Amino acid sequence: MDAQENLRTIEQACADAAQKGVGYLQVPEMAVMFAEDHNGLRAFVREQADEAIKLLATMAENHQLYLHVGSMAVASPTGKFLNRAFLFGPDGREVASYDKIHLFDADVDGDAPYRESKNFDAGTRAVVADVNGIGLGMAICYDLRFPQLFATLRQAGAQILTVPAAFTVPTGKAHWESLLRARAIETGCYVVAAAQGGHHANGRNTYGHSMIIDPWGRVIASCTEGNHGLIVAPFDADKVKDARSRIPTLANARDFSLSVNHNAAQ
Repeated sequence: MDAQENLRTIEQACADAAQKGVGYLQVPEMAVMFAEDHNGLRAFVREQADEAIKLLATMAENHQLYLHVGSMAVASPTGKFLNRAFLFGPDGREVASYDKIHLFDADVDGDAPYRESKNFDAGTRAVVADVNGIGLGMAICYDLRFPQLFATLRQAGAQILTVPAAFTVPTGKAHWESLLRARAIETGCYVVAAAQGGHHANGRNTYGHSMIIDPWGRVIASCTEGNHGLIVAPFDADKVKDARSRIPTLANARDFSLSVNHNAAQ
């Protein structure tokens, strides 16, 4: 849980991405500090968060790319924290931020219970950022299980959906790829998902398997089991148009009644 080491890793990723001509780089959820308890989060927010944000902005500027910091903890007015994603532009300015809406409160077989709401407050606002004229819809990890958020992002102009994550191993094996591909297919968007992987100092194990998926639901880049590093894929706006013209879900969508039991005896 060494924030300085993690920042050095992100710096190297920026350098590698810039060398490959990448214009947009995403790093996982809690990429700077993956603290587990309230005290660890509080110490990071008080002592390191502001400086980390400045360093990340400088990285984006130095390497002339959009840097999407999957998330990091920031202070909330309630005394808890917010799980916030940041997008910095090539000029070093903050383009957008997004606070994770859906908090992971779950009991997963084979893993310790998760209660994200114990330490975090939920966000309330969906965000689509502009990246050189491309709509970038922002989400984080557990948000992936809530398709209405992604439908809303699509309707608001998203062409790329982003899902930086720290998925558990059991849920990752069962659902990660299926959910990512479903969100791409439903919306006709690219999906970019940088994921934490391996055993962490806080005792957690995460699934990894970062992926980039095209608007037809095909995995076009991925990290395989046990691997980590930079994956790269091109954005093609024509593929977005093609997927949406072939299956025009937005045009075909209809309002409907929520009433049930139509066949019940009167």
